[in-house]
Amino acid sequence: MPDADLIIRGGTIVDGTGGNPFVADIAVLDGRISAIGANLERAREEIDANGLLVTPGFIDIHTHYDGQVTWSDSLVPSAEHGVTSVVIGNCGVGFAPCRAGDREALVNVMEGVEDIPEAVMATGLPWNWETFPEYLEALGNCAWDVDVGAYIPHSPLRVYAMGQRGLDREAATPADIVRLSELVSEAMDAGALGFATSRSLVHRRGDGAFIPSFQAACEELEALARAVGESGRGAIQMIPNLDTADWSGDVDLMKRMACASGRPVTYSLAQWAGNPDGWRQTMDALLEHNRSGAAPILAQVYPRPMGALCGLSTSANAFSYCRTYRALEDPPLPEKGRLMRDSRFRERLVAEEPDETPTPLHALLRAWDNLFPLGDEPDYEPSPDSSIASLAKRRGIEPAELAYELMLEQEGKSLILMPFSNYAQCSLDPVLAMMKDPCSIIGLGDGGAHYGIICDASYPTTMLAYWARDRGGERLSVAAAVKALSADNAAFLGLHDRGRLAQGLKADINLIDHAALRLHAPYVVHDLPGGGRRLAQHASGYRATMVSGVITRWDGVDTGARPGRLIRAT
Repeated sequence: MPDADLIIRGGTIVDGTGGNPFVADIAVLDGRISAIGANLERAREEIDANGLLVTPGFIDIHTHYDGQVTWSDSLVPSAEHGVTSVVIGNCGVGFAPCRAGDREALVNVMEGVEDIPEAVMATGLPWNWETFPEYLEALGNCAWDVDVGAYIPHSPLRVYAMGQRGLDREAATPADIVRLSELVSEAMDAGALGFATSRSLVHRRGDGAFIPSFQAACEELEALARAVGESGRGAIQMIPNLDTADWSGDVDLMKRMACASGRPVTYSLAQWAGNPDGWRQTMDALLEHNRSGAAPILAQVYPRPMGALCGLSTSANAFSYCRTYRALEDPPLPEKGRLMRDSRFRERLVAEEPDETPTPLHALLRAWDNLFPLGDEPDYEPSPDSSIASLAKRRGIEPAELAYELMLEQEGKSLILMPFSNYAQCSLDPVLAMMKDPCSIIGLGDGGAHYGIICDASYPTTMLAYWARDRGGERLSVAAAVKALSADNAAFLGLHDRGRLAQGLKADINLIDHAALRLHAPYVVHDLPGGGRRLAQHASGYRATMVSGVITRWDGVDTGARPGRLIRAT
């Protein structure tokens, strides 16, 4: 009688602890790791993992699959990059709690903050919930190719508790704060992984107004953090406003929330061109707190430039705000390419200046020294010599002419990378310093959001293929990269059943051909509800991904298995 369902034989175990890799067998029984050692006994099924890395499944703590989990059983792109657990509700936006009369308002918030088309949400969301516990109950009836946990998001919470006053960002009264705290406690009792909020100036509704959580009073946020802490579990996620003169106010607020809750806090941190060393200023300001023994405040950092992808097939490019281009009214890509190959059209558009752009981010679409051809093998640390400005200068043409040419390549499917953070000095050395800081964790992939212009959820492959193998200069070890993607994030969330390879833990496992691991170029697909557009990005080298011992992907192909379930904090 076999004493295991599955044995993975002879792989190089990278167990998530950061320790040295070692060769051993892993046995799986009833969805959990039953043994790790040499020459384990027979099982019903065996996989030869000789020459492969065997790692824990990766945990993506910052996604926006809040809608996608209701209309799809596959959470791509994340599931294609070794991710076996995701967290939704980030940035304090989401779809619960929500009364029927407020659905349009929450869709407007999500459309503005996360660039999810209203038509996609209108078609895809079933709205078979009102309260946050009912939302979790609805998700509890679903099955996916990854496990899913959720924060309770601040903006829907305010609208639910305060109605129009919450949407209009009025100050919460003492009675409001009591009600908000009760709803957070209710969510924590139902299994929420914590509470999420945003105070970012760039987070706007689809109509341009600030989101409900923006500039919520410190007293309100401290009370909600305390409600999380009273549950004895959970974490707090926050997008602070660190890019203004009063950045220290939000630093102090995070300290108050950590102390009030006794729970770990994570905040988004990046390098910005306007203040390239500002990230270090923030981390230094929190150093004493993190050394004090209080609940930690951890920077959440992204391991490559956060960057928009620009082209004819995406939602923005260098010509998007030119009147001649807008007159195209977004025809199918082949027709758009045909029109743009017309010499007279080309001459007119290249010479045209764009109208005023809606945000500073869109203004960067013509920052030619910060635009780079992405290529078939994406380069996320490009040399300044490969910018459109530099390439055009060497050819003796205008940058706009070169951008136009590049966008027509690959039948109009080629993409241009526009880094908007983490690349102020054309080097990822500051990102490496952020990642190596003990007061940081890895995240910010934003899977399920920014469907038409960003595809950052592929970062686990960048961690292993680039940072732990290909980068010239200083790199990360494979063990450190795996630990950052798995055990560190599991520990932050208090998910002690996953993130490492150890006896008794959940059998969320990746088998990876590290030498063959490769990230492919992003491309556009139309598979969202109503035919909506999203960017996809494949990787090769993942031989198998397992959730609870069930193989969900084999050699990059979806097996159709859906063992993923709702994660409820306990």
